[in-house]
Amino acid sequence: MSQSQKSANALLSNDLILAIETSCDETSAAVIRGGKHILSNVVSSQIEIHERYGGVVPEIASRKHVESITLIIEQAVQESGYTLKDMAAIAVTQGPGLVGALLVGVVAAKSLSMALDIPLIGTHHIAGHIYANELVHDIVYPCMALVVSGGHTELVLMESEGDFQVVGRTRDDAVGEAYDKVARALHLPYPGGPHIDKLAIEAEESIVLPRAWLEADSFDFSFSGLKSAVLAVINQTKMKGLVLNEGALARGFQESVTEVLVTKALRAVRQFGAKQLLLCGGVAANRGLRAALTARCESERVPLLIPPNSLCTDNAAMIGAAAYLKLKRSEFTDLDMKADPGFSLESWSVGGSNQSTIK
Repeated sequence: MSQSQKSANALLSNDLILAIETSCDETSAAVIRGGKHILSNVVSSQIEIHERYGGVVPEIASRKHVESITLIIEQAVQESGYTLKDMAAIAVTQGPGLVGALLVGVVAAKSLSMALDIPLIGTHHIAGHIYANELVHDIVYPCMALVVSGGHTELVLMESEGDFQVVGRTRDDAVGEAYDKVARALHLPYPGGPHIDKLAIEAEESIVLPRAWLEADSFDFSFSGLKSAVLAVINQTKMKGLVLNEGALARGFQESVTEVLVTKALRAVRQFGAKQLLLCGGVAANRGLRAALTARCESERVPLLIPPNSLCTDNAAMIGAAAYLKLKRSEFTDLDMKADPGFSLESWSVGGSNQSTIK
């Protein structure tokens, strides 16, 4: 590296974040500059390993994180063009997630923070999904985030930057869980979401299934009844000796899910006066949901932000984007931080109780 390059690096190094994500079955590390610029984003997926079990096996996930975390961090730093000594802070997913998987990232982040004598930023996984949008768009406040993933289905109001208010959440299965359970019932491979989405889009017919609206004024979600309705259709078809139209069932399931998600999200936007709707999380890659939400937002003239598919699934770049909210306010996390599988999003808001301000 030339002397001029080193000088440029030194000028920019005060807002560089090395971020680590190990909440489930992806081991990821990234270097982010200024909360918006991805200098590297390395993701190692374990899907092929867990596919044979039909879902994520926590102990196996933890062991694979241990095996790969050091190499992934080294690769991310090397690809960024910087060194560990250039970093301003270390960010890591503190929760929610699988506790054993989270621990691997937390221990690695703490070790780097102590060795490099730079601050630690424990980061909320869902805040990361939401601020993945900041890597490709400009977020305008107040805004509403629709979070859809394997473990989460939430509507989050943000009246200002880094302020999270959960106004709706799932009362049972998250949307991603419902997709995976329906896929298993249809004997489709794991993860089931993409397979259900493909069947639904290609189907010419649709089996009408119920919609769970709950109370008239509720922004909460429930998908366990829909899952039961799908199983009932499968069982009744078998009992009658008929051939199941899997495409029609998949399309009916997806239409039910998307109608509820889209309707409640747009109602929340109107009720809280949001200027934008943000789609976030792994299920944000679902083509049926993206199409339905895009069409509805266009008809109601609501600006819709959706990250590219590579930033919808778990990755460290999104963790770095969210952590930057804390870095620029010098809100750092104590080294006695613990992995927290039940970490509250609202408590992680700027000025949250788990942070200590270091000046």
